[in-house]
Amino acid sequence: MAKKSKTTKKATKKTAKKAVKKSSKKVAKTTMKKASKKTAAKKSAAKKKTAKKSSKKTTVAKKSASSAKATVKKTANKTTDKAVSAPSYAGLKVGQTVPNFSLPSSNGGEFQLKDLQGKKVVLYFYPKDSTPGCTIQGIEFSGDIEKFKAANAEVFGISRDTLKSHANFIAKQNLKIDLLSDEDETACNLFDVIKEKNMYGNMVMGIERSTFLIDEQGKLIKEWRKVKAEGHAAEVLEVIKS
Repeated sequence: MAKKSKTTKKATKKTAKKAVKKSSKKVAKTTMKKASKKTAAKKSAAKKKTAKKSSKKTTVAKKSASSAKATVKKTANKTTDKAVSAPSYAGLKVGQTVPNFSLPSSNGGEFQLKDLQGKKVVLYFYPKDSTPGCTIQGIEFSGDIEKFKAANAEVFGISRDTLKSHANFIAKQNLKIDLLSDEDETACNLFDVIKEKNMYGNMVMGIERSTFLIDEQGKLIKEWRKVKAEGHAAEVLEVIKS
């Protein structure tokens, strides 16, 4: 009985030791897992924090870049506005003195408005050489040119056509007036005659048929906009003679 009791005690102790070992291993594993999870969680949180900071920096950088672009654009626009508005006389009103300008003329010389002080000056703007309405205008002004001169007035037609085109137009229609070439739109902009027009269903920028009468002192005294070609020369002559 004593031997059995000793053996039983040994077995119990052995079993207890094994149980303790197993329990310790389990606890250790559980602890390691928990520690691992905590570490992973910390790493994840740190990554998120870093990503958030990086995102904020990127957003700030983008906003800064966008703001810089907007500033540059505003500055560029202001500069452009200044550049355009400085030499622009668009909106020249009746009663104002017309600034001097020069254009190549079909007579082989250079037209200078200042050279015509002491005379009335008729400037009629037309869209294009050798087109129906422009041909009517050229012929009618040519037909009355001596009457204009008798009234101390000089007549000049202006379009964006070249001098070569003007020469062909004059020869073909036997015109008696000088035509000025405004390829750079110097006079067109001065008198604000470039307008948006409907051409066969397409909107394009072109010369709106217009005429301006300048007196002997270089002052704009009359303007005609959206002119109808036929009969217009006689209308202008009537105003000069009245």
